[in-house]
Amino acid sequence: MGTYKRILVAIDPTHEAQPALIRAAHLAKCCDGHLTLLVCIFDFSYEMTSMLSVDEREAMRNSIVTQRQAWLEQQARTYRDQGISVDTKVAWHNRPFEAIIEQAITGQHDVIVKSTHHHDKLKSVIFTPTDWHLLRKSPVPVLLVKEGNWPEQGKVLVAVNVAAEDEAHQTLNDHIIGHAKKLARAINGEIHLVNGYPGTPVNIAIELPDFDAHAYNESLKAHHQLRISELARQHDIDEQHCHVIEGLPEDVIPELAEELEAELVVLGTVGRTGFSAALIGNTAEHVIDSLECDLLAIKPEGFESPVKPE
Repeated sequence: MGTYKRILVAIDPTHEAQPALIRAAHLAKCCDGHLTLLVCIFDFSYEMTSMLSVDEREAMRNSIVTQRQAWLEQQARTYRDQGISVDTKVAWHNRPFEAIIEQAITGQHDVIVKSTHHHDKLKSVIFTPTDWHLLRKSPVPVLLVKEGNWPEQGKVLVAVNVAAEDEAHQTLNDHIIGHAKKLARAINGEIHLVNGYPGTPVNIAIELPDFDAHAYNESLKAHHQLRISELARQHDIDEQHCHVIEGLPEDVIPELAEELEAELVVLGTVGRTGFSAALIGNTAEHVIDSLECDLLAIKPEGFESPVKPE
């Protein structure tokens, strides 16, 4: 598994600050990578103006695209002056996530980098509909970043599931650790593994008075500790950096990330789409919604995006 060489940056033209561009440039320097800066724009009024001919509407669209391209080139020039290879693209598209995914596929990009923003009053990260679509449908890793720099020896927290016996989950564990390791090498980061495990079901403790809940919990924790230690050894990760904590993953992972002051959380997403995705959030989505640090979301190998390039 190589490093992130081809980096697609989703630029938000409505914000002056561009954390994604700063983070992507840092990653490009570490990996000797190439940046593609992409801006998606769309104005429905130009599509619906019946007073204008088709040629006139197209001319107006081209004018807007040209203006945005010039602005994007200004952004790129700063990083080219630093020796980073950069190209720019402007897409006229009413669904930004589709334009981003289409470019990621056709450009054979290794990662998509996009900014998130903090809600000032809630002091939490706000994920937009575009963010959620990318997390569910992008076939390449998605790195969602907040403002601030990655420090040297920053902590990279990898969420794994060591309880599952099926090959798919075990393969996904290996897959996301592989991505975390190559990113940690690039930024000189420190990898930690985390796994949450369920406590004793309340109904069992009530229905079976002789049931030893403490012994059950200790046995379950020991089993998870053994499995995560085996996984760490397989990937040459310090066993002191393995964390097995009682609780639901959506509680355990954000809390540990905050406790460790992790710069980045890496996890796998199943990519559920359609009606079920609109109504039922999976574990990864509950975790994501509670994070206050950068996030790298990885799809299982072989995942096929519902978005297909035209």
